[in-house]
Amino acid sequence: MSDAPIIIAGGGIGGLAAACGLARKGVRSIVVEQAPALGEIGAGIQIGPNAFHCFDYLGVGDEARSKAVYIDALRLMDAQTAEDIASVSLGDEFRAHYKNPYAVVHRADLHGVLLAQAEASPLIEIRVNTRVTGYEQDGTSATLLTADGGKITGRALIGAEGLRSPIRSQMIGDGEPRISGHTTYRSVIPTEQMPEDLRWNAATLWAGPKCHIVHYPLKGWKVFNLVVTYHRDVKEAIAGKPVSKEEVAQGFEHIHPKARQIIEHGNDWKLWVLCDRDPISTWIDGRVALLGDAAHPMLQYFAQGACMAMEDAVALSHCVAGHDDLDAALKSYEAMRTVRTARVQMNSRLIGEYIYHPGGAQAAVRNSVMGGMNQQDWFNTLDWIYGSNGLSN
Repeated sequence: MSDAPIIIAGGGIGGLAAACGLARKGVRSIVVEQAPALGEIGAGIQIGPNAFHCFDYLGVGDEARSKAVYIDALRLMDAQTAEDIASVSLGDEFRAHYKNPYAVVHRADLHGVLLAQAEASPLIEIRVNTRVTGYEQDGTSATLLTADGGKITGRALIGAEGLRSPIRSQMIGDGEPRISGHTTYRSVIPTEQMPEDLRWNAATLWAGPKCHIVHYPLKGWKVFNLVVTYHRDVKEAIAGKPVSKEEVAQGFEHIHPKARQIIEHGNDWKLWVLCDRDPISTWIDGRVALLGDAAHPMLQYFAQGACMAMEDAVALSHCVAGHDDLDAALKSYEAMRTVRTARVQMNSRLIGEYIYHPGGAQAAVRNSVMGGMNQQDWFNTLDWIYGSNGLSN
């Protein structure tokens, strides 16, 4: 089986990045996706320098940069008073420090860059319309089981099928994901519909008690991405449900009109209930390994979900190429990634509670601490996350 491909379940950002990384190391793979065609849903995502380090490693750095909007700052606003709390400058000093930019991009554009790279590679085969149900293995190979009774065998299997990964379910058996109760509403609007006094070239966070609003430009400033979140204590996982503007606005009466008007300008709002899982230290079962949201689903508050999946892909391809023993390679990959991703998962929860959503005295502490930070303080705080491409903690 030494020349057999590695099977990758899931054709999202993580799965395609893994295939591209392995191909760069001369390793064949088969990407298996349940959708009838490869594509990506969603809207904007924020991409830190660590993701651009990954793009460069995967050979798509220039293509990824061409799709991005380069914002000037990460801007934190008090949603109740409309006052500035803090700002991280993303200009020349930031780029020189991290050797790469911070940017925002439409998720579909990022996925398209990786898909084009995968489709152009003779080492990557893509199979669509194939639903994964589980796996089996014999010590020297791993076999992906499909809903139609089929089997796809390779020398290893990577589960990259997201939050409700059947491969994780078989390997870990930890049931349904944890429902946070935080309800997020998303909209993308033409730039001319965005209030003129809020057309900032920044990823802007309006933080308020039990709620927040985020906005930033996308697609060469043709549109603005809007994200509105509220703690509604919902007990059911919901994804992409169309909702009315009136529903989105419920509970925002305490928010300053300057921030609240963003809700009025949004169109075609869709609802998601945020879910994650507790960190785990076991990602492998023999020749089967997890990657991306299948391994470490996290809340949105650190803006690192896609970045961590790409880091996983870099680490996986590095370890596979660096070991003659594939079992040792997968163990090395697990050891390299579990602590770092667990730290991001845990920080994502903490950031949501203590930066995005506090009120009263907790909000006053946030404003005092973060408002007093200078650019060097931000570098000291962020070096651990933005300085790596996944090959270090």
